[in-house]
Amino acid sequence: METTKCPSETGNHDDHDLPAFKLLLSCPLGLSPSEVSVVFDQTHDRIPHPDIGLESSIAEIWSERIQQNPSLFNGLKFRYGGHSPCSGLDPSQKTRVCLQLGLTDYRTFVGTNLNPLWERFLVPSEDDRIRCQHTSNPLGNGAIVETSDGEIVLLQRSNNVGEFPGHFVFPGGHPEPQEVGVISHQIDGELTHEMVNKMVSQEMFDSITREVVEEIGVPVSTLGNPIFIGISQRVLNVRPTAFFFIKCSLRSVEIQQLYCNAQDGYESTHLYTMPMSNLGNVTSKMPGCHQGGFALYKLMIDDAKEN
Repeated sequence: METTKCPSETGNHDDHDLPAFKLLLSCPLGLSPSEVSVVFDQTHDRIPHPDIGLESSIAEIWSERIQQNPSLFNGLKFRYGGHSPCSGLDPSQKTRVCLQLGLTDYRTFVGTNLNPLWERFLVPSEDDRIRCQHTSNPLGNGAIVETSDGEIVLLQRSNNVGEFPGHFVFPGGHPEPQEVGVISHQIDGELTHEMVNKMVSQEMFDSITREVVEEIGVPVSTLGNPIFIGISQRVLNVRPTAFFFIKCSLRSVEIQQLYCNAQDGYESTHLYTMPMSNLGNVTSKMPGCHQGGFALYKLMIDDAKEN
């Protein structure tokens, strides 16, 4: 596990001298869907905190949020429980990664990771799985989208969103359990655990393509296959995000034109494209997990140069 220090997120670390992100997993060679497996199991679900008062605050905070915004929806999310390396039978193949996922929901995320007392949910441990066993930790996703003229796509978040309004982010969101028919750990009689694991693993890749199409408005036919490059954790609130690299066959100006009709355009106010050399100038205005996404992208580029 690698920790990387970066400038603090604007306005969020007044009382804490913390790095902005931690790299939980780096795959600079990039992994295809066949090289990433998933174990979806209730052993990777969140463990309730033994402090009854702290645990009760989850429902209290959600109730307050619902009163402020009645349109909030408590959707299911995949919970990141850790990862492990696993090698294929062919020694010439790249090392593969197994993601360990459980089930959580948005309500629990708001009540643990976004709780003003979020640090009290953490367990003192060097093992991140133990340290975060009481937090929701839904696995987000983000994409480094490279245009045909070699620029990277960035969005500026709307001032109306709940997290990091006005910040710069890469396109992304979450893999969705219900997209593959997962509503609990109970398995339909026609499915096996192995089949569910494969469906969830494929959703890791399908979801990031879906998010890019919805957020920037490009046709799916213009996007290459996503390549998994690692997982970044925002140190503030310990939120994990899986990052992917995707090539787009459109030029920057074409993407700018399509963005006006993006399905989820309400979540952002502007789309920018810029060369990698300029990205470093805006990383301090990104949430920590997206700063980590940029670090993963740089590791991928550096590895490609060396090889």
